[in-house]
Parts: sequence; structure tokens; C-alpha cells
Amino acid sequence: SQCTCSESCLLSEDQFLCSICLDVFTDPVSTPCGHNFCKTCITQHWDVNIPYQCPMCKEVFYRRPELRVNTFISEMAAQFRKSSQKKASSRSDQPCAKPGEVPCDVCTGTKLKALKSCLVCLASYCETHLEPHQRITGLKSHQLIDPVENMEGRMCKKHDKPLELFCKTDQMCVCLLCTASDHKSHDIVPLKEEYEGKKAELGKTEAEIQQMIQKRRVTIQEIKRSVELSREDADREITDSVRVFTALMQSVERGQAELIGMIEEKQKTTEKQAEGFIKELQQEISELMRRSTEVEQLSHTEDHLHLLQSLPSLSAPPHTKNWTEVRVHRSSYEGSVRRAVAQLEETLSKEMKKLCADLELKRVQHFEVDVTLDPDTAQSYLILSDDGKQVNNGEVKKNLPDNPKRFSHCPCVLGKQSVSSGRFYYEVQVKGKTDWDLGVARESINRKGNISLSPKNGYWTIWLRNENEYKALADSPVRLSLKSQPQKVGVFVDYEEGLVSFYDVDAAALIYSYSGCSFTEKLHPYFSPDLNHGGKNSNPLIICPVNHTN
Repeated sequence: SQCTCSESCLLSEDQFLCSICLDVFTDPVSTPCGHNFCKTCITQHWDVNIPYQCPMCKEVFYRRPELRVNTFISEMAAQFRKSSQKKASSRSDQPCAKPGEVPCDVCTGTKLKALKSCLVCLASYCETHLEPHQRITGLKSHQLIDPVENMEGRMCKKHDKPLELFCKTDQMCVCLLCTASDHKSHDIVPLKEEYEGKKAELGKTEAEIQQMIQKRRVTIQEIKRSVELSREDADREITDSVRVFTALMQSVERGQAELIGMIEEKQKTTEKQAEGFIKELQQEISELMRRSTEVEQLSHTEDHLHLLQSLPSLSAPPHTKNWTEVRVHRSSYEGSVRRAVAQLEETLSKEMKKLCADLELKRVQHFEVDVTLDPDTAQSYLILSDDGKQVNNGEVKKNLPDNPKRFSHCPCVLGKQSVSSGRFYYEVQVKGKTDWDLGVARESINRKGNISLSPKNGYWTIWLRNENEYKALADSPVRLSLKSQPQKVGVFVDYEEGLVSFYDVDAAALIYSYSGCSFTEKLHPYFSPDLNHGGKNSNPLIICPVNHTN
């Protein structure tokens, strides 16, 4: 049977309050109509209010009733006052119900925060009013849960019984009577059993949600890191671009200064030539003016002998230059400018190509990866250094286990590191070698027997043979014509772009690129120092740290 709060709790506070002073009774008395008041309160009320009327029910008494103290209520009020003081002391340490929190259903006045809700009593209790459920035997069996609101919603609306079972067939809460009617023959389990199962599922779901949240937080960090790296790349490329264009501007300024100097030098030559011509002309004018004066004087002389003796020298033509063919040369400037501009263009083109190549190399060098050789893949004739940075062919077979990763016939070894996304770069010293192979290879490549290096077989490589024969081992091999022999080779991979490029590091020159590749699995760095050739090719391949200061 259900238990009401009045059966498990003390009488409520309202039953011990005087309706006039609204405080606990003091010397309580009863009126003929059966209502109770403090003796002082009702006496003072009737002293000023005639006729004599009950303040509660308004019954009129034509004679003033004789009042006597109700000893039973007086004793109960005293006990209640004492209990109230004790409760007030304990309640003062309990928290009041805040908005959104479940209040105690029993508290009057200020509602305290409920500590538990009873699924049998369908009420919520604070710590004080929960005490009977912890003490009284009949109440101890009641099911207590964390405080919830709307306890009425936990009753079956059809049968007015607690919803203490769960129908797994219809996925709904039911009461005991429901199992004999609408849910007969259904899969019914105790509500607590289903609760525990669902709670476990929720725990698993919560773990999955937390895992999803964590993955997304990691993704956010990865995106932020990508933005940071992109910003670093952008800043680096801006700096490099400024350096390139500054160098080009300096070349233009040098060319301009040289052109101006050449024009000014030619102008000085022209001016010097003109000065010489003017000086000669002035000398000729002076001579002609002297002869003109002599002729004029002679024309007026009366001395026949003097005239005849002087006339032959004056009649002879003066020693002068034919100035009709003499010119100051001016047309040479335009041709000089054209030649200077053409020379500047050629210089700028060469410098631009060199600077762009240098800029491209520096860009890919920023994706440097610390590569080490994997001894489990090395053919048994190869000798690897302890730090995993050098490999050469020792021509003596070592007794090594033939595991699936090891090359059995060809003198090859892979790097431990692999890439399945993004970009990576490493450099290898090939100085002093007559033969070598370098590049990258798919993880699933065939490592047993003879190997054919080509992209269709999972290899993107270049090689050197006979000291100066370079090839890119594409599906159709490409002979490479290099201006200089590389002493250090850089290998760059952009996985998403499907790009594998090789660089002559010292010359900052691109050797060859495989583009438009389709990568679907991990790629490993690939090395082959080739055969020793009786000591002619004994130098090792050396994985070098990248020098970013070049």
C-alpha cells in the first residue's frame, strides 16, 4: 500500500499557529465553535470587537464565552516549538532550493533542496524530511532516486499504479496491471534492470561521443597547425621573393650604370673630336684672314716689282681640308643602347633562372625529414654505418636472415621512414661514386630476385652509370644531359601532387621530375650504392643534413 507524507511525518506547522498572531500557540484556548487561539490574542480581540465573533468562522456569541486553556494543545504546541527549534537549527545548514533545482515537497515556508525522491510516496524530501525513510522499517523498502520533478508523471495514467516495469516489446514504461492487459505476453523486465542496461549503453555512447569530440579537437589543432605552417611558408616565400627581385633590381641598376657610363664615354669622344675639328677650322680661318689682308694690301701697291714678286705665293691655293666630308658621329648611341639592352636582358634571364632555381631548392629543403637506413631491408652484401646514415657495397655476403623485407639479389636498402601524405625531402652525398641509384619506392615492391626499376613496378628513381651516364628510370627511360656532375642529390616528394623531383644541390638545379604520379600507399626512400667494381665504386652513399644557409 502507498504511504502518504502525513503518515510518515509530524503534524504540519500550520496546525500549531494562532490565526491572530500567526505564531505558535501560547496558552491556547478553544472557542465554543471549536477553533483555537492564544488566550491573550482572543481576549484582546474581544476587548475591542463587540459582538463577540470567532475570527475564523465568524460565528457570533451573544455572551462572552468563558475561556479555559486547552492543556492537550498546549502540550503539543510546546513539543512542536521545541521540535521546530531543533529542526530550524538543522535546516539552517541545509541549502535552499535554487531555480532549476527540485524543492522538498514537505517543507513549509522556505523550500529546502530535495536530497531524494521516493518512487513509492511520489514525493521529494530534503535531508530532514527524508529521515523517516531511513529510520522506519516500512519506509526503508521504498525506492529512492536522485531528486526529480513531476512525480505524478511516474504513475500509470490508466491504472494509477507506479511505473516500475519496462516493456521491451513496445519500448515503454508500464505498471504491474499493464502486464496483464495491454502488454500481455510482451517481453517485460524490471525498470531497474532496463535502466542498468540503458545506462551501460549511455556510458558506451558517452565514451564514443567523447572520442569523437577528442578526434575533432585533434583535427582542429591539426588545421590550426596547417594554417601556422602555411603562414610560415608564405612568410618564407615572401622573403625569398623579395631577395630574388632585389637581386634582379641590383642587376638592372648595374646594367643601367654601365649603359650610362658607356653613353657618357662616347659623348666625351664626340666632344673631343668636335674640339679638334673646331681648332683646325679656326687655324685655317686665321691663315685665310692673313692671306686676305696681304692680297688687299698688294692690290693697292704702286710697286710693280713687289707685286710681281709676291703674286706667285698668293696665287697658290691655301693648304686647307675639304670639310664637306667631315661629320661628327652621332648614330653610334642608338646601336650601343640596343646592344646594352640585349646584353642586360641576357644577363637578367640567366640570373632569373638561377635565382628561381635557388628559390625552388630552398622551398623544398624546408620539408627535410631525418632519414635513416633500415637494416632489415638491406641486401646481405651491403655495409650500413651504425648511425644508419651511410651505405656501401662490401662485396662479402653476410649471414643475415632472409626476412620478407630484405632485398635478396639487388644491392638496395630502404629508409625506415615512410610517407603517405604531405611532403618530404632528403639529401644524399654521391661524391666519388661511378654508379648509384636514388629515389623512392612503394612499400609493397618486390624485393626478391632481379628488380626492374620503373614507376609501374613501384620505383621512382634516377641513376648514374659509368661515371657520367645519367638516366631517369621512367617506364620509358630518359637520358639526362647535365651541365655538371652532382656531388649531392636532393630528393623531394609531394604525395598529394603526385610529384617526385631530384636536385643537384650544389648547383641549385633541377635534375628531373616525375609528375602526375598516383600514390596509393606508403613510400620509402630508396638507395643503391651499386656494385663495388673492385674498389672503383667503393665510396658510400651518405645521407646528409640539409644546409639551410646556402
